[in-house]
Amino acid sequence: MTIIGDFSFDNCKSLTQMTIPSSVTKIGKYCFYGCSKLEQISIPSSVTVLGEGIFFECTSLTQISIPSSVIKIGDYCFYGCSMLEQISIPSSVTSIGNNAFEGCTSLVKMIIPSSVNSIGNSVFNECSSLKEILI
Repeated sequence: MTIIGDFSFDNCKSLTQMTIPSSVTKIGKYCFYGCSKLEQISIPSSVTVLGEGIFFECTSLTQISIPSSVIKIGDYCFYGCSMLEQISIPSSVTSIGNNAFEGCTSLVKMIIPSSVNSIGNSVFNECSSLKEILI
C-alpha cells in the first residue's frame, strides 16, 4: 500500500491508535477527520506532505511526531485538535498552511524552524493556551 485515500477513516470514533506502514507515501485529505478517540499515530518517513485536514478534529490527539521527511503541513491539518499539547516541526518543513493549528486550545508552545518560508492565514487562531512562539 502506498496511498491512504481521502476520508479513509472519517469519523472512526473508536479508533485510538494507528501505525501507518513505511510503504505509504501519501495520506489523503481529511483521512482521520473526526477520529475523536485517536490518541497516538505513527507517521513513517516515507510521507512528505501532511495534507489538508488529515487530523481535523482529532480531539484526543495529545502529541505527534512529524518525520523529517515532511516538507509541508497542509491547510486545516490539525484543526480542532483540542488536546494537542506539543508538536515538533522538523527543519525539513518549508510551508504551514492556512488554519493548520486553529482550535488547538491546549497547545502552549510552538517552535517554527527557519526552514519555514510560508505561514498561512489564521494558523494559530483560537489557540487560547498558546504562550510562546519561537520563529
